[in-house]
Amino acid sequence: MSQQLKPITDYLDEKAGLINQHITLFLPRENVPSKLKDAMEYSLLAGGKRIRPILAMATYEAFERNSEDILPIAINIELLHTYSLIHDDLPAMDDDDYRRGKLTNHKVFGEAMAILAGDALLTHTFGNIAKYVRSVPDLSLDCGLQILEELAFYSGAAGMVGGQVADLLEEQGITTLDELLYIHTYKTGSLIVFSIRLGAILAGANEKQLQALTEFGEKIGLAFQIQDDILDVIGDSDKLGKTVGSDQMNDKVTYPFFKGMEASKQEVKQLIHTAKDSISDIGINPAYLHLIADYLVYRES
Repeated sequence: MSQQLKPITDYLDEKAGLINQHITLFLPRENVPSKLKDAMEYSLLAGGKRIRPILAMATYEAFERNSEDILPIAINIELLHTYSLIHDDLPAMDDDDYRRGKLTNHKVFGEAMAILAGDALLTHTFGNIAKYVRSVPDLSLDCGLQILEELAFYSGAAGMVGGQVADLLEEQGITTLDELLYIHTYKTGSLIVFSIRLGAILAGANEKQLQALTEFGEKIGLAFQIQDDILDVIGDSDKLGKTVGSDQMNDKVTYPFFKGMEASKQEVKQLIHTAKDSISDIGINPAYLHLIADYLVYRES
């Protein structure tokens, strides 16, 4: 019996609504200075599509499991993602004034408080996930430790942080295409890959399935960032919630800078095609993962 699929925008809205309904429950409540609490909530509740935790949930569902069962762990990916955005916007990094149509955290709370809000979100992510893996009776200790180990790997120096460092060092006319691909693969792609692997590990994926889903994550992560580069050139500032052309103004290297606009668009489509193909015959129901991949190509923000 074939699955009756919802339109992908309805699916994403439903999952994002569920995440938004519960996300503040995963913030620390006792002995937290009010200013710090306000700064954390400001960025955490500033909107966003919640794509990363949704990818974890959609992957879990691909194994015919109920994704609400893993909401207490998947939702923490958004805490970690929010920390990375707060720090990414800082004057020492990208020096952005707006994020998701609102003033960035450091513009509202100051640089020091923004740094500390990001630090708090990061550390609390690990605490929340450790608490979750201890509370699930049928989750093995080895599986729980694997999740924490992979979270550190994909978000740390060999993953997202490493990609941010490379991004910080890039400069038009000096950075090569291979270096740009490294930035896109790790700064943006690492957390996407972790999100998908998290859902797969929790669902009991075998090695073949985990490998295929990892490839899927790598491909859509790269496609997502190339599409972001494209939107920085041709997008709508109101829809994006940030200034179009900011990369060029800051002399940052983008995929269209090397490949041109049309070739970049074709690269995104090819990456998505390859990604979808990689999980089409591994014993799961990839329908919503396929739809999410398509959505990432045709999004306008």
